Parts: sequence; C-alpha cells; structure tokens
Amino acid sequence: MRAAELAAPFPTVRLDTPAIDAARLLAGQDLPGLIVLDDKGYPSTVLAGTQVLRMAVPQYCQDDPALARVVDEEAADLFLRGLGQRTVAQTLPAHGRDLAVVGADATVLEIAALMARTGNPVVAVVDKQRRLLGAVTLDALLDRLIGQ
Repeated sequence: MRAAELAAPFPTVRLDTPAIDAARLLAGQDLPGLIVLDDKGYPSTVLAGTQVLRMAVPQYCQDDPALARVVDEEAADLFLRGLGQRTVAQTLPAHGRDLAVVGADATVLEIAALMARTGNPVVAVVDKQRRLLGAVTLDALLDRLIGQ
C-alpha cells in the first residue's frame, strides 16, 4: 500500500490563523496536531497540540508544577483565553519543527520509519507539485500495520 492510498483529508491552518481557532480544531476533532501551510499553500510544519498548550499555560505553572496545583479549577478553566490574539506562528517554537512529508508513492514502511525518526504522529502526503493530498496519522498507520 502506498501513501496516497493511506492519506486521508486532514485539517490545515495557516501561520496567521488565530491560535485559539487552532486549539478548537485540535480539540473538536481529537487531532494530535495540524498541518501548517505556507503562503503558497504547501505544508511547512506541524503544529502539535502541546505547542498550543505551552503558549496558553502560564509560564510559572510550567516552571513549577506545585504552583499549578494551587490554582483553583475556575481559574484553570480560563487559561486557554490567555492565547488572546496570538497566531499559529507565535505558538511554533523558534527553531521550527521539521514536517514529516512523503510523496504519494511512499510505502507503509517508509512512513513508519519517518514517524519513528522524527517523533511526528502526522505525516503529510504530497503530490509531485508539493500539493497536499492528505495526511497519515500514527493511529491510521498502526491500524494498517496491525491489520484492522
């Protein structure tokens, strides 16, 4: 089986997408991340859900887990509002994150090896013109490998 056959439609965002909208999309569809498109519409990176959390959770709670424990639940429920007007670009790490991208003819083993090497649970599948055909998630790949 080739990547084009495994690829499924996958939500994307752009660098200027509000981070709160990306968080809603991640949560609403139970996604491990979102593919971020560049200005030409080509996949450029992956926005992991943990990156959105890193931007939303107050730094003092990240630095000292004991402080997170003393924040009451009402206040904790509001922390995503801390994203404010920030964009997807502002949630990405400064050093960037390599996007796992394969061509449409990549094999299941190639996809698995790329996921294992990059630690990325989402692999974008592109055609020869670098247009996004869809994505293969870790879950879909494991289902295929296990034979479900």
